[in-house]
Amino acid sequence: MSVFAAVLALSVGRPANAQRATPPPPEIADKVQLCASCHGADGKPVVEKVPIIFGQHMYYLLTELKDYRAGRRANEIMAPIAASLSDDEMKALATYFAAQPWPYYSEVSSPEDNARAKSLAVEGQCTQCHLGGMVGDSRNPRLNHQKADYLAQTITDFRGDIRKNAPPMAAIVRDWSDADIAAMSRYLAGL
Repeated sequence: MSVFAAVLALSVGRPANAQRATPPPPEIADKVQLCASCHGADGKPVVEKVPIIFGQHMYYLLTELKDYRAGRRANEIMAPIAASLSDDEMKALATYFAAQPWPYYSEVSSPEDNARAKSLAVEGQCTQCHLGGMVGDSRNPRLNHQKADYLAQTITDFRGDIRKNAPPMAAIVRDWSDADIAAMSRYLAGL
């Protein structure tokens, strides 16, 4: 199945009231289709441990693409894709995805998860960077309603010094247990 056919198949069956992505500019249309093969044509990722990028902050997306290309962020799929992009293409992709509506995504977290995550958030001063409601800003990602499996993997990668592009984040989570990471991930996904 071609990437186009996969993207088309993913878009069928959406609720009538779902917000739809706007068409990409022609100069990046093929790259947007490639992104959709994992991140989803409607903004809901179709692959495990892949983040929602629709509606994410433009500068953050641009920075992450540059970090993949420079090796500050490791991923066997994203690194070669980012390496093939020019600076202009990265900027165009980040601008396009930031302008799309954040898709509806939520997971249920338990009262225990919520209590533990709120305590960790206070200890780590999470709202200093990710702001109230964990909506982020241009330099820090939105975490509110992000996928729990992606969040858990990302926090684990920071804790294990696998992800090296945000040393302050790694320092905050260095002593978190697997249970702490799971609670925070479910809490953020359900905000």
